[in-house]
Amino acid sequence: MKSYTAIIVEDNPLALKMLTSDISNNHSEIEIIGTATSVVEASKLIRKNTPDILFLDIMLGDGTGFDVLEILPDLHSKIIFVTASDAHAIKAFKFSAIDYILKPYSDSDLETAIKKAKVQILPEKAQLEVLQQTVTSPNNKPEKISLHTSDKIIVVNISAIIRCKSENNYTTFHFNDGSKILVSKTLKYYADMLKEVGFLRVHQSHLINSKYIKEFIKSDGGYLLLTDKSNVPVSIRKRAEVLEYFKQ
Repeated sequence: MKSYTAIIVEDNPLALKMLTSDISNNHSEIEIIGTATSVVEASKLIRKNTPDILFLDIMLGDGTGFDVLEILPDLHSKIIFVTASDAHAIKAFKFSAIDYILKPYSDSDLETAIKKAKVQILPEKAQLEVLQQTVTSPNNKPEKISLHTSDKIIVVNISAIIRCKSENNYTTFHFNDGSKILVSKTLKYYADMLKEVGFLRVHQSHLINSKYIKEFIKSDGGYLLLTDKSNVPVSIRKRAEVLEYFKQ
C-alpha cells in the first residue's frame, strides 16, 4: 500500500487530538509528520517538511488558513480544508467549488475527503481567492463563483450570468456576452446558492438573474422577457413570487 505523509493545522486542542487519532487509527497509509496550531507554526513546519496531504483549519488564532497558503505560494500538498459547522463557511466552499470536511465530521466524511485528496487536482488560485473572499467577508455578497465543467473549473463574475437552465442533472449558464457553460451540477444546487444574490427560480427548469428582467408578459401563461431578448416561462406556482418581485 502506498504511504502518504500529512500535517494537521488546527488550533482547537480537542479537535486536533480527535483528527490525529482518527487518521492514525483508521488510515494506516497516512503518516502524520507534524501538527501545528497557528499560522506561524504551520508555515515553519510545512516549509521544513512538505506533506503529501495538508489538513488545514480555516480560522486560526493568529490568522486564517489562507495566510498559510499565501506564505507558501508554491505549496503542492493536497489540501483538505476543515471548517466548523457554519452556514456562511459552507456557502463559501460551494461558491468556490472546493471540497471540505465539516466539523464535527463522521468517519465516512473523513474517508471520502482522504480518497479525493489522493487523486485530486490542486485548487486553482482563482478558486482559492473566491473561497477567501467569501469566508473573510461575511457581510459582503459573493461577486464570483467557480463552475465545474467536464474538463475544467471556470471562475466567473456572478453579475455576468443572465440565466441558468436545467439540463437533467446538468445546468447551462447563459452569460451577457452570449457565451454558455454546461456545468455538472443540478439547477436546484445553484438556485439555493444564488437566491441571496438576486436570482429567482421562476420555473422548474429556469433560474434567472433579476437584474436582467425587462418585462413580465402575463399572456400565454406568463413569461419573462430578458434584456438579451430571451423568453423564460414562469410556472403557475412561481407566478405570485414573480409578481411580488415587481411590486418591490
